[in-house]
Order: sequence, then C-alpha cells, then structure tokens
Amino acid sequence: MASEMCPMKPEPTLSFTQGLIVGQISVVLLLAAFIKFFIFGEAPNPEITATVRAAERRSRTLAHRESLLTLRNSTPIITTRQQQQPTLKKKKSSILRSPPTLTIGSILNKTYYNVDSHQPESLDWFNVLIAQTIAQFRSDAQQDDAILSSLTKALNGTSRPDFLDEIKVTELTLGEDFPIFSNCRIIPVDEDGLSLNTGPGGEKRFDANSSRAKQEGSRLQARMDVDLSDMITLALETRILLNYPKRLTAVLPVALAVSVVRFSGTLSISFIPSNPSQSTPTMMTFSFLDDYRLDFSVRSLVGSRSRLQDVPKIAQLVESRLHRWFDERAVEPRFQEIALPSLWPRKRNTRGGEDPLFDGASNSSASGSAGKGKGREIAREMREEARKEVQAEVAAGVRRELSPPDSLRYRRMRSRGDGSDIGTSEYSMPGSLPGMAIDLPS
Repeated sequence: MASEMCPMKPEPTLSFTQGLIVGQISVVLLLAAFIKFFIFGEAPNPEITATVRAAERRSRTLAHRESLLTLRNSTPIITTRQQQQPTLKKKKSSILRSPPTLTIGSILNKTYYNVDSHQPESLDWFNVLIAQTIAQFRSDAQQDDAILSSLTKALNGTSRPDFLDEIKVTELTLGEDFPIFSNCRIIPVDEDGLSLNTGPGGEKRFDANSSRAKQEGSRLQARMDVDLSDMITLALETRILLNYPKRLTAVLPVALAVSVVRFSGTLSISFIPSNPSQSTPTMMTFSFLDDYRLDFSVRSLVGSRSRLQDVPKIAQLVESRLHRWFDERAVEPRFQEIALPSLWPRKRNTRGGEDPLFDGASNSSASGSAGKGKGREIAREMREEARKEVQAEVAAGVRRELSPPDSLRYRRMRSRGDGSDIGTSEYSMPGSLPGMAIDLPS
C-alpha cells in the first residue's frame, strides 16, 4: 500500500523573495564588473601591446615563409624550355632586334652596385620631393571639400551597420610634418619576395651566377626606413541606435577622434616587368615589413547628459581594428600593386609650351626667357593681331573685287589702226588726258 503512493517532491529551500533578491544581486554584480573592467579599467602598457603585436606579425610571416618553402619542395621543377614553349609559337620580327636577356646580376654589374658592400643611402633629395608633393596635397585639400566629401561618402557606404546612425566628420587634420626616408638599400628577391643574398651557411652573400638569381621572376627590391612623427587626426560623430523591441528604443550619442601619432617601419618597393603574352603592364609593388610601429591616440565621448570620456576599452577596440585593417592590406606577405603607364614619349602627354610664340630667329631669346603665364598672354595677343590682319586683308580683297576696272592703275596696250604693227604700239599712261598718246621707242 505504501509502495503504491507517489513520492513527495522536495520543497524548495529558497522562497520567492529570496530568489528575487539573489537574482538582483547577481545582476548588480555583473553590472559592477562590466563598469570596472570595461569602462574604468586601466589601459595596458603601450610598449607591451606593441611587443605582443610585433610577435604575432613575426610569427605570421615565418609561417608564410615556411609554407612557401614546403610548397616549393613538393612542386616539381619546370624547366626553362617548358616555361618558354608557349611563347615560341608567336612569330617574332626579323627587323627589330631584341636585346639580350638581363638578369638581376647583370643589371647590378652594369650599374656598378655591389649588394654586399654598398653603403645605405640617406635619400635626402627624395625627402624633399615627397615633402613638396604632400604640401601641395594639403594645400589642394584646403581649397575645396573634395576630401571631406569623399570621406563622408566612404564612411556612410553600404557596409554601415543598422545600429549606427549617419556618420559625420567633425574634424580633419592632415598634419604639419613630413615622413623621413633613410637607409635605402637594394636587395635581390625571388618571385615570392624571399631574399636571395643569403648564403648556404646563413651569411649575407649574393651570388649573381646562381640558379636562383637567374630564374624567372627574380627582381631587385629597394628597402628604406620610414619615420613619421605628426598629428593626423580624424574626428567622427554618430549615434548608436537600439531598434529592439521597437525602432529607436534608445539612442546613445558617440563621438570619436583618432590621431596617428607615430609611424616607423621599413618600406619595400619593387617593379614587376610587363608580360606581352598576357598583356599585363609594368607593375610597381610596395609593402611594409612586419617590424613596423604604429601608435594612435584615441579620444572618445559616450552619452549626452551623463558622459563617459576616454573609455580605455573603446580605444583598444579601435586600435586593434586599425592595425588589422593595415595588416590585411600593406604588410607582408600582402602588398599593394599599382599599374604604371607607358614611359615612351607621346605627343598627347606633352605639357609646357602650347604654340610657337614667335617667328624667326631674332625673337628666339625672348621666347626662351618668357615664363609660362607671360608666354600664354603673349601668345593670345599675337593670335589676336594675326586674326585682325587676316580680316583686314580679306576686307581689302573684297573691295578690289567690287571696284570697276577703269579705276585701277595699270598700263593698257592699244594698237594703231588694226594693231598689226606691234612694235609701234601706243601706250596710254595713267592720268593722261583723253585722246593724247605718247610714242615710246621700240
């Protein structure tokens, strides 16, 4: 009888009030932990963060290099004759003599550049040219709002998430200083960007007669150190929208200002020759080595009434995102590729000097000493004078055609009698009286 009875359920040890209190306390603890570690947490040391990021980039580069070497060892070697076999079917010109094939070793020998003993260059002249270019870019940006419009359009593109309102640019500073390039050196690399000046024992030595130096795709790479200490600032303003459970449930204003304080690294530049069989132009590639240093200054402001200023976690998220964006685009093994136009001189690319300003050798010195603005002004004046002279000549020709023939001053030969004796002909002088003739000796 007792076995047929249902067992009694254990009663809860906590009452409803006690459970409610425990739940409220847990929520308060979670909010306190979030505020302490996310909002009021201390920012990590920048040196430690930079060291960790550099170690991660270095490990990624080494892993990529090891994968390349493993792939090379597992891929069968293709001979040069097999590589050139598809291009031999094209008929070559018998008039235009093709130059001998140049390798990176022969180029270095003809330019008297020794990779092993040549000292790095300072690039002072290059710094001046780059500074002039950047100064002109900054001056052009002040004239119109082209760069501001482009930034606003790029920030508010199709990739903007739904929880962000329209992004407005509130401040844009392009800086005042210029990058300094130095310590430039030439390094032979293969088609994958691996250095060729490393000997069997690890010593730095370039062998121009080695098979790696003569293989297809090997090129010369210029590496130079770059250092920039400036304040390039971009300030944005937007709102975070909470659209659940209904649209615009809450709105949180956010202001963010990001400044590039310091950049230092190694820039590598190389040229990839054109390939006529594939119709590819000459390409210039550039990338940065993984040992770069990029420091930011992030300022934030969250809220409208009760504002939180310079939240450390927001600064960490922004810096991490910017470093990832830069690594995915311009840090080895990734690189940027730019197609170069043809360097052959063409008439359509000629600038500086429109039409000849003067005719004759006497005015050649004046035309050579005239400036661009003065030359254009003189050319316009001379074209206007030439147009007036042509119009005057045309008007004079029209008047001569419309005037009667008797009014022209010309000699008219009149014959005596029937005109059979040409030797005794009479001439009527212009301005003579009618009926008078003058006998001229034959």
